[in-house]
Amino acid sequence: MAGTRQIILQEIESKVKSADGHNVIWIKGSPGVGKSALAASISTRLEDQGRHVISFRFDRTRSTEITTEALWRIIASDLVCQYPSLHQHLVEGNRKLRSSDIDHLFKLLIETPLSTLDDDMPYEELPVIVIDALDECGGLRHNSSGMDDYEGLLRTLKRWALVDCLRKFKLIITSRPEDQIAQTFPESISIHVNIPSGNDVKFGDSASKDIQAFLMSCLSAMGMDEAWVSEACGYLVPRAAGMFIWATTVAKFLKKNPKQRFDILKTREHERGADRFEELYSLYSTVIRTSFHDLEEEEIQAFASVIGATIFAKQPLDDTRLMKLPGVDTLKFIRDGLVSVIDSGPILRFHHRSFEDFLLSDSFRRYLPKLSDVQNRTLHERQLAVLCLNSMVSSELHFNICNLESSNIKNVDIPATVKSAISPLISYSSQFWADHLVQNQCEESLMNAVKFVMHEKLLFWIEAMSILGKAHEVSAILKKVLEWPGLVVCLEFISYTTTLRLAG
Repeated sequence: MAGTRQIILQEIESKVKSADGHNVIWIKGSPGVGKSALAASISTRLEDQGRHVISFRFDRTRSTEITTEALWRIIASDLVCQYPSLHQHLVEGNRKLRSSDIDHLFKLLIETPLSTLDDDMPYEELPVIVIDALDECGGLRHNSSGMDDYEGLLRTLKRWALVDCLRKFKLIITSRPEDQIAQTFPESISIHVNIPSGNDVKFGDSASKDIQAFLMSCLSAMGMDEAWVSEACGYLVPRAAGMFIWATTVAKFLKKNPKQRFDILKTREHERGADRFEELYSLYSTVIRTSFHDLEEEEIQAFASVIGATIFAKQPLDDTRLMKLPGVDTLKFIRDGLVSVIDSGPILRFHHRSFEDFLLSDSFRRYLPKLSDVQNRTLHERQLAVLCLNSMVSSELHFNICNLESSNIKNVDIPATVKSAISPLISYSSQFWADHLVQNQCEESLMNAVKFVMHEKLLFWIEAMSILGKAHEVSAILKKVLEWPGLVVCLEFISYTTTLRLAG
């Protein structure tokens, strides 16, 4: 918001412009304090001053595509546009890559090419790298590949702070104050900028004033009188505790019926705790309880299925795919009830990572025990595995799925053809069916579906993966299935039960 965060923006800007000191600036803070907004604002300010900025943002909901490898390839591509002399070095480095080893990739595509640049280049003309949401690399990190990606990121980033040819380039990172990041970037090799929240935010300081300005603007826009706006801000601003996500969520929550919902917020006072996340989690609890207080059993199951799938899916899902989950007949009551915490659009996506954290927290189970199946990963992994396998078993996955004429393949607009011929569900299922399958125990129904896909649909699946540009992932997916712990046991069980049936 214009006019807010001026002091901290000026502090960061002065550190970026200084040629002295450490080259890594770590902006850290609790969820919802506005780290991403600061990263975007500082990028814009630097660009307005003629400084070249390379920006990258990790997103936990897209961890399979927004990876450490993607980060360094994008930065390398951007750098070669600014320094054409790097082109041949990057081509040569890419040619030498023989594996997905991120350390090797960083060495060949970033470190070696940049070591060839002249040392006397004007400092103010050097690009600034901005990496937002560093802690979201690797997704929920509930599997080894996500953790490996995150740890590879930290290793390569540390080299940015230590290698001589890289130290002249300023690197801005934002994240929560996680221990691993703190160990990677101690103050001896980096500059720390802490965004206060909780008890660190005092009445009348810049964070409180910024949130007050935001809330007064929002509440006044609802047509409320000045006296009520002043009373509401007096109550709400201290409870925001420096967290802009609390302020934006409460503003959206109040929009439907400001006076009535403000009274509801005040009755939730007893839920506040000493933990600085508790106020935010209490707000999220109020949002859900206000909207879903009288759900029928079927609606509770639908809510858990949809929200659980949104958490554990490998990519955000649209309404069409979510409607195929068991017991889900409509998404309208879910979308209407969560309007203050989800993005608009056809993809059901949480507005902020902190809401997902709340859904997986002990606080969620304490506040909303009837909805606790949201956290049942076993349930959701099975439902997602079944969803994927059912779609692949169906007639949607078939020979020549895009109806391509082989003689005219060079003239086909592949992206447009894929978009029209391969449904989002087939696209998702083809890429991630194995990821969900291996999270499940042995079940005859799952094994039979896998056997059918392998015996009847294997070539159709490989064709779909090829058209999606994912053919290189096929062998890794098959290897994952072969390493499924329940595979051998399940095959023996099916053989045994088949023998009994025949004997019967």
